[in-house]
Amino acid sequence: MPYPSLHANEHASITIQVLDRAMRLLDVLATRNDPVTLKELSGATGLHASTVHRILADLCVGRYVERVDSGLYRLGMRLLELGSLVKGRLDVRTASIGLMRELHRQTGQTVNLSLAQGDEIVYVERAWSERSGMQVVRAIGGRAPLHLTSTGKLFLSVWDARSVRSYAMRTGLAGNTRNSITQLDQLERELALVRRHGYARDNEELELGVRCIAAGIYDEAGALQAGLSLSAPAERMRDDWIPLLTETATSISSALGHDGEH
Repeated sequence: MPYPSLHANEHASITIQVLDRAMRLLDVLATRNDPVTLKELSGATGLHASTVHRILADLCVGRYVERVDSGLYRLGMRLLELGSLVKGRLDVRTASIGLMRELHRQTGQTVNLSLAQGDEIVYVERAWSERSGMQVVRAIGGRAPLHLTSTGKLFLSVWDARSVRSYAMRTGLAGNTRNSITQLDQLERELALVRRHGYARDNEELELGVRCIAAGIYDEAGALQAGLSLSAPAERMRDDWIPLLTETATSISSALGHDGEH
């Protein structure tokens, strides 16, 4: 009578062994600035050359490792792609949350962290309390059109003119309030102001009674990763909070490796 559980355990053991060996090879490659020979990898890991060659062949197929013409090996671009995804999704929030709470403490207003996804922004983190003076309408995970939000305008401001026109055609620039921007020429003038000043405003365009200001968060390559916004009841919004907001966004950008140029 067969013992399927034993076979399954053996298969799992072999799989773990292969993964362990692959990770050992990647770890060695990560310590070398220059491409490495098969012989060097075999010596550094203690694995037989044929085993190293077989595993490297699979890693090359997945682009985790790259084989150069001379028969040398180095880390592949897939690792950079995966690393960028992780950094974009996790590091922004991690770098932001403490500074967001401090900005909330200084202003008493709601502080939002938002990312762009398609034609909308997505709220991914928030610092607020009852003393913020208004209810939080959009929960974390909530979405809003780019042209109706201060953070959305930041993202639109880094697009070229053709992309902005395409956005306007796709969305129709539908409005939410009497203050909403619903015409392309009006939006283009607004985006020019965003580029000039380095921050963006929402003047009761998404919700009546709520104003927002937003500053950009940039990564080490100078790409806009997120928007940091301050929301307040319309009558409470103060322009003297803008330096606090932009300084906080700059600090978060610095934590992501941005050197201040973009």
